Amino acid sequence: MKRIFSIFAALVMMAGALQAQELTNFMFGGPRVVSPDFQGETITFNFRADYATQVKLQGSWMTNYAGIDMKRGEGNVWSVTVPTPAPEIYTYSFIVDGVSVNDPQNVMVQRDGNRYLSMLLVDGEFTENYKPTDKRGTVSNPWYDSKILGINRRLTVYTPYGYEANTKTKYPVLYLLHGAGGDEEAWSSMGRAAQILDNLIAKGLAEPMIVVMPNGNPNQQAAQTMGLPTTQLDRRDPAMANAYVKSLVEEIVPFIEKNYRAVAKKSHRAIAGLSMGGGHTISASNLYPNTFDYICPLSMGANRTPELDASLQGLKKAGYKLYWLACGEADGVIDRANSLDEALTANGLEHTYYVTSGGHTWSNWRIYLNTFAPMLFK
Repeated sequence: MKRIFSIFAALVMMAGALQAQELTNFMFGGPRVVSPDFQGETITFNFRADYATQVKLQGSWMTNYAGIDMKRGEGNVWSVTVPTPAPEIYTYSFIVDGVSVNDPQNVMVQRDGNRYLSMLLVDGEFTENYKPTDKRGTVSNPWYDSKILGINRRLTVYTPYGYEANTKTKYPVLYLLHGAGGDEEAWSSMGRAAQILDNLIAKGLAEPMIVVMPNGNPNQQAAQTMGLPTTQLDRRDPAMANAYVKSLVEEIVPFIEKNYRAVAKKSHRAIAGLSMGGGHTISASNLYPNTFDYICPLSMGANRTPELDASLQGLKKAGYKLYWLACGEADGVIDRANSLDEALTANGLEHTYYVTSGGHTWSNWRIYLNTFAPMLFK
């Protein structure tokens, strides 16, 4: 028995040694690399590439989109030091002999559609709400059956801190929609929606609310990272016109109000969306004017037509509490946003048109969520 135990112990020790050796070779072979290395007013980026002939740093804060050259140093570690950009969330990558590579030393990554990018969060007052707080809500991914789209579909749902404990409390709901190329994870990843809501609620600036982030691609069951097949939709089929918006209002809203402690009233529902999701927001509020009291299209608009005027008159008759339109002055859709602003004004709909600097970017969309969320459900 002792001999068997000794052999077993020796095998365990050997396996542990082999595993440790593998980790040692992976983690500690050559010089220790730290990246990004914050140094107050500067940041140094380091990347080990033994056989590369050229390495560049490419960052979303840069005006030089081709990137800047890094220099090879001891142990084939390529480095570059840059001024620390203004407080914000940025993404970056290394261009190694023409190939984009994420920073292997940085565990912070964001997924934007089918791209994963290293993330850089620069501390400051501006980014306080983008960081985790002590009182955190819960993010989950329930599935619902869509008879309209003919598939089982995945949602991302945020419930505020205290939701599980306060079992008798019901909450208002914000339906938060992504743009083209995104999915149900876009707002929780690139948008930092959970962190923003956690901070606003903890500071007493926003009402505790449920946030529902659907997948706005009607042919997808879920984010592409789930590896699920997509369906083929005939967008020329009249039955498919506004099919996703119909599913949102007629299937997702009832699903949430059945399975979550949500207040099932127009006065406790808000809808907001960026880019394509802004178009969905406009369509949903026009086609279902008795569903949402808070309407926030972001980086989107609509050309004025008689049909739009008629829809806006219907919305005006139904009534609402907030219509908050936002766009960046350098955004490619600013003309359409201006047109919607003019249509709202001409039809006598009270609204806010919030114009910022910058373009069609997550930097702006995070600002917009941070700005309009405190206005909801007041």
